[in-house]
Amino acid sequence: MNSPEKYLASNLQSHHPYKPGIQPKFSAQVLKLNTNENPYPPSESVSGAILEEVQNLRLYPNPASEDLRRCIADLYGFSEQQVIIGNGSDDILNLCMRSFSDQKLKAGMLDPSYSLYEVLSSIQGSEIERIVFKSDDFELPVAPIIECGANIFFLTNPHAPSGREYAREDIETILENFNGIVVIDEAYVDFARQNSLALLGKFENLIISRTLSKSYSLAGLRVGYALSSAGIISILDQAREVYNVDRLAQAGAIAAIKDQEYFTFTKSEILKQRDLLLANFNEWGWKTIPSGANFLFTQPLNRDFQSDPKVARDLYEFLSKNEILVRYFPLNSLTSSYLRISIGKPTEMSILVERVKQWQVQEKQK
Repeated sequence: MNSPEKYLASNLQSHHPYKPGIQPKFSAQVLKLNTNENPYPPSESVSGAILEEVQNLRLYPNPASEDLRRCIADLYGFSEQQVIIGNGSDDILNLCMRSFSDQKLKAGMLDPSYSLYEVLSSIQGSEIERIVFKSDDFELPVAPIIECGANIFFLTNPHAPSGREYAREDIETILENFNGIVVIDEAYVDFARQNSLALLGKFENLIISRTLSKSYSLAGLRVGYALSSAGIISILDQAREVYNVDRLAQAGAIAAIKDQEYFTFTKSEILKQRDLLLANFNEWGWKTIPSGANFLFTQPLNRDFQSDPKVARDLYEFLSKNEILVRYFPLNSLTSSYLRISIGKPTEMSILVERVKQWQVQEKQK
């Protein structure tokens, strides 16, 4: 029998799929701080809405997720024609790549950034232009983005994996001068101090992508959305799978969004713990990027107050052996001496801090 690779499309022959963070079995007693999930369960109204919708599973879902579109439009004061729903924000990003990039039209991204952009570009068979940061302060390279020549540029704000927020004025400068589509990936924006919503009325080339995975505790339900001009949303709709969001996801998402009181409570608790953990890192002298997300990107120090990839890997492995999962990015020189740590509940953060202190004692005894 011939190998199936003989028939493989050319754009997939050198393709490498996205690699998510480690997902332990639910039976494992592991402190999971590696994938930026919300430590709190979703609103209690979500389960009721989903159970009620179970009775209708014999029927196809609304193909355009119209009620959910209306719910999100009402939340932000936009029209339904400016909203599209996806099977997670990854689906939204895929629609953007599918619509505005091909073998002739390049896509652009920051380097390092969310690696899915490169994966989607590879699947699409398009070339991707990487704009490399000058330093591990991760300052936004405005001019290189404008001049990169891409037809669509993906910009995470707050940035991943650093968590750094970029000023609206810099985003506006890019939108004014970039000859193409700009996707502002605001996956973590609910934990930030500002967003780009006010720019939607000014720029036709702006797409804002968001997710309910982080701040609404719905990572397992897979619901994302985009806000843009009615014209761009119409284009994305043409590229969208017909029933891309199932009935349960639509019902659960609407219930979660409508419970703004619970949303505000969980967000404030996460921000409190982020500030407390940052205070610990500052006390230890660890360089930590100011975060607008539900995680911190920090550079651990060894007993000689030095930081390098070996130190970061040593702490990463120590925490893993002690059943605490964090994220380590060793393949890029700007990230290889850092760890990314998701914010958990108070008890989880206390355990993390105690384990790090144990590592510090072990370091001093070497």
